[in-house]
Amino acid sequence: MTGTRSAGPLLTRTQLRLRPDASRTLSRLFVPGQETLIRGESRAMDVINRVLAMSGDSVDSMLARTLARFSGQYRDLEEALERNFGLVAHRLDGDITVGHARRLLIGAYFTQQYALEAAALFNPSIVPHPDQSGCAAGEVRFVMSLRAVGEGHLSSIEFRTGTISAGLGTSDRETSDLGISIDPPGRFPDIGRSRPVIYDRSLFQEKLAELGHEEENAQFLWSLLPPRFSLSELDAAVAELCLQQVMRGDSVALVAGVRWMAASNYEVEFDARHAISERVLWPSGPAESHGMEDARFVRFTGDSDPVYFATYSAFDGSKVASHLLQTADFRTFTISQLSGQSTKNKGMALFPRRIGGRYVALSRWDRESNEIAYSGDAHRWSEAVTVQAPARPWELVQLGNCGSPIETPAGWLVFTHGVGPMREYSIGAILLDLDEPEHMKAALPEPLLVASESERVGYVPNVVYSCGALLHGDKVVLPYGCSDSSVRFAIVDLPQLLDRLIPA
Repeated sequence: MTGTRSAGPLLTRTQLRLRPDASRTLSRLFVPGQETLIRGESRAMDVINRVLAMSGDSVDSMLARTLARFSGQYRDLEEALERNFGLVAHRLDGDITVGHARRLLIGAYFTQQYALEAAALFNPSIVPHPDQSGCAAGEVRFVMSLRAVGEGHLSSIEFRTGTISAGLGTSDRETSDLGISIDPPGRFPDIGRSRPVIYDRSLFQEKLAELGHEEENAQFLWSLLPPRFSLSELDAAVAELCLQQVMRGDSVALVAGVRWMAASNYEVEFDARHAISERVLWPSGPAESHGMEDARFVRFTGDSDPVYFATYSAFDGSKVASHLLQTADFRTFTISQLSGQSTKNKGMALFPRRIGGRYVALSRWDRESNEIAYSGDAHRWSEAVTVQAPARPWELVQLGNCGSPIETPAGWLVFTHGVGPMREYSIGAILLDLDEPEHMKAALPEPLLVASESERVGYVPNVVYSCGALLHGDKVVLPYGCSDSSVRFAIVDLPQLLDRLIPA
């Protein structure tokens, strides 16, 4: 490509570095016998009976000690204990009356602190903050998502906020590093409250067909449901199907599949008291029971009001698939499954607007190539078209994207990752046609970023990886994970990068 070469380096690393903080903990339900990622027989009733047998003085003493020891780590510890008591209260005999102190203590025995980023913090994506009020001319506030890994190697999605100054690339150590500053995270991480959503019958039908449910029982179930249905309507339809069990044969597997899918599509809302950096998207559905990984957020425009989409990898312990997040304010999130071949496996990334009236996404369903897929509704996706296959030495093992494409006058800029010898990851770049993104116009002939010596050691060595960058003027802010253990920021000179791309 040709362009105007800017003075200065193509890529500059800042000194900012986010590392895992084991003191950031969540309050989670703890069921003895069913610890994190362990399937076992619950010992809940045994524990409840032991607390019920305690004397009043012992209850008061143990509760006072618990509150004194842990209250400083919670916005409202008693509220958390009462909530967890409510989750196990159904096990009690209806004739038993439990006093307030004993309720809280039972709740404490069914609560654990979970250090959500004790093992690792990495794979960021970055988008403009929905609230830009108070910014000076040329500044932009941002929200950055992160993959956090804690006990049991379980991944969740958390956030940070910060500001990019008008003087991006210049150093002002008192306030920021080369124009990027990160706000201190809030003290009280929280997983919000999950609730059912209105379901899409055709999406259920397509997704369950992928799982092998196209039999007569499935067709009967769909006939009982309207195009958009609630959980109560699903319950009624399943009950009717079960009533006809004798005539229709075994429907156990179908019912299990429908329930599994309903639980995998849900909404999460956070209390307005919690800052964005305190809001944690925790694996709540069965399709993501072993982790929500590598969210790729993008600010989507062109339909009505801007909305934020993110695709992430949902892992259930044996299978992985791309799921969709949607939010307007980072307070309420809708989580949806996706259907279609191109949604299989990891690494989907949505374009920031429609092209030709359709949603577009990068896909890596074959685990090694960069591909393009289309959708009419962002939920049902076409088969993918390959735009880039492994070709250069530093990417021969596999390719993938490093987040959603960035629109430039020259084309869609896509940061890529490639895996080479010794499973070393590098970040590269390609340029796609603005109107026909399945056509690759140009590519960077060498890696843009490889792990420096200080970035090579970590949870997964020799890896640099990003899930999304942000264009600011003629610079691109590229946050990236270092060996799956920490996060750094690079500033890329866009004119120079475009100038170095070689026509495909």
